[in-house]
Order: sequence, then structure tokens, then C-alpha cells
Amino acid sequence: MNNTDNAVVARRTLVVIGLVLATLLVLYLMRVTSQVLTWILIAGFFAVALHPAVNWVQRRVAFGKRWLATLLVFLVAVVALGGLATLFIVPLIREGANVVHDFPKIIEDARAGRGPVGGLIERYHLLEYAQRNADKFRQYASGLGAPTLMLLRGAATSVAGLVTIIVLAYLMVLEAPKIVQGFLALFDDRRAERISRVGHDCAKTITGYITGNLLISIICGSLTFAVLAVLGVPYAGLIALFVGIADLIPLAGATIGAVVATLAAFVQSTTAGIVVIVFFVLYQQLENHLLQPLIFARTVKVNPLTVLIAILIAVELAGILGALLAIPVAGILQIIARDIWDTRRGRLKSQPTVGADRRPVHDDAPGGRRPQTVAAGRDTAVAVPADASRPAG
Repeated sequence: MNNTDNAVVARRTLVVIGLVLATLLVLYLMRVTSQVLTWILIAGFFAVALHPAVNWVQRRVAFGKRWLATLLVFLVAVVALGGLATLFIVPLIREGANVVHDFPKIIEDARAGRGPVGGLIERYHLLEYAQRNADKFRQYASGLGAPTLMLLRGAATSVAGLVTIIVLAYLMVLEAPKIVQGFLALFDDRRAERISRVGHDCAKTITGYITGNLLISIICGSLTFAVLAVLGVPYAGLIALFVGIADLIPLAGATIGAVVATLAAFVQSTTAGIVVIVFFVLYQQLENHLLQPLIFARTVKVNPLTVLIAILIAVELAGILGALLAIPVAGILQIIARDIWDTRRGRLKSQPTVGADRRPVHDDAPGGRRPQTVAAGRDTAVAVPADASRPAG
């Protein structure tokens, strides 16, 4: 082996080592900044979802001013979120004040076995259990200092994260035209047009996912309210609202809401609690295996089996965040895969994807042969019109 060959081997070895080190560095940075990357990902998700609304307001209301349209849309979104929070906070504050005012009477009724709390204590012998385990409760309470501090720290981090996500999403929507134009300027006209149309389809997938998720949550909240109202459970509307919002989280959300609704039903009566448990067991099966696949198959244009598999895999990989992003990511991957397949195996056409009811142009060609294209270069070709192979009339 001469010196030239040695130099080539050494250079390739250094390149491989450099690529490995660069990959490890990227993975380390992603691990260290995972929280910030999560915030950016969620902000981008909401920015894509709100982008069509901002464009509509810009054309119809804001006189073509992007900043005004973005401001109006985000103000409406913040007011809507504030209204939902008010629906929870105001009743909780009011009921909390009533509990503080009536606390002595509640304690007296509980000891006498009267009222819903007293009946619950007497039914399940909670007073005797509390007396037997009083020492354990005191030891547990004395050790709550550190968990409480961690809980407060987590709450502060969540608030900071929410504010950061809102600001990031606002800036992403505001600067979206400049970002998109700058990115597309890196490619030739034909490729830029293709990327733009694929990106438009991906954005429609995210919007469809949000629409479908809201529809499922409305169904869940409405059915929960009907069951709780029939059983006479107090604050049925408030509990149903919480269940509907929690149900925005695929798979796990319905379980979280079911726990709260079941506890409230058991306070009312044992029969009500059992009925609510049965309702949520049946409803979760209905939602996970029927509502979600069917609705998302229409709004996201993804096969129901693909929806279910995507959710299960994403939950295993990334928990709640994975459950939230599984369906739109599956839809985006499907759009990209269809576009690549259509470009390489089908025909080049004005729309980048093919639906379930469409076929590549070579399926319509006589004898099933792929039509010829006139190549002008590696990335350019002249596409045959959709009806070119069909007889006139």
C-alpha cells in the first residue's frame, strides 16, 4: 500500500470518526435541551393550526396587514382559553369559600354520619381506618415538604412553558411568509412548487386533526354530562367540561377524566359510581376503537388501522406528547410517502398526492404501460395530462 492509499484511508477514517462524534454531540444537545425543543415543537404545531385562520383574517378583516391579523387571532385564542379557565376557577373558588364557611358543620355531620360526606365515611368505615392509621398519616404529612416544593416548581415551569409556547407560536405565525419564502428560495422553481404544495397538504392534516380531536371531545363531554345529570351527580356540567378537555389527550385523556367523574359519582352514591365506571369502560372502547379511527380517517385522511397503530407506538415512545402528535405525524408521513411514490412510480402532476380514489396515470395507459416522458434533466420531466390516454367523447 503506497502513501496515497494510506492518506485516503486515514482521511476516510477521520471522516467516519467526525460523523460519529457529531452525531453523539447532536444527541447530547437534544437531550439537554429536550424541554425547550418540546416547547418549540408544540408552538410549531399550534402555529401551523392557526396559520389558515390568520390568512383568512388578513384577507377579510385586517386589510392585508399580517401583524394585525395575527394579533386578532391570538387575542381570540387567549380569550377562549381564559374563558375555559374561568369556567373552572370561578366555581372552584365559590365552592371552596362555601366549604370553608360550612367546615364546622361538615365535620359535625361527618361524625354523626349525616350528609354525603358522612354517609361516605360511614359506608366505607373511613373514620375507623383514619383512627387506626393516624400515626402513619402524620409521618406521611411531615415528609410532604420536598414533594410540595417540587410540585410548586413544576407548576412554575408549566406556566413559563405556556407563556413561551404562546410567544413562539405568535412569532412563527407572524413571520411565516418570510420563513417560507426564504426556505423555498433555496430550491429551483419546480421543486419549490412541489415542496409548497406538500407543505400545504401537511398543514391541512394538522388542522384536520385538531378539528377531529375537538369533535371527539365534544362527544365525550356531552355523553358524560348526560350520564351525570341523569344520576343526579352535583356539578355535572363542570365535571363534564373537565372530562371533555382531558379527552383532547388521545387514549390517556379519557381515563384521567373518568377518574374524576367516578370519584364525584361515588360521593353521590355507590350505585352512581358503579354506573359511571361501566359507562366510561364502554365509552373508552368505543372512542379508542371506533370514534378516533373513523373521525381521524375523514379529517386527517389516514387509515383507521394506521391511526390506532400510530397512537400505540407514539405513546410507548414519547408518552402524552407522543399521543398528541402521533396522528398528525402519521398523516404527514403518509403525504410525503405518497408524493415520493407518485413522482417515482406514477406521473408528475399538479397535485403532489394521490387519494384513495385516484390512480397513477400509467394505470390508465393502454396495456397498463407507463407513458413516456421527455426528460430535460435529472429533476425535470414533462407530465402526460390526466386524460391523454382516454378516447375523446
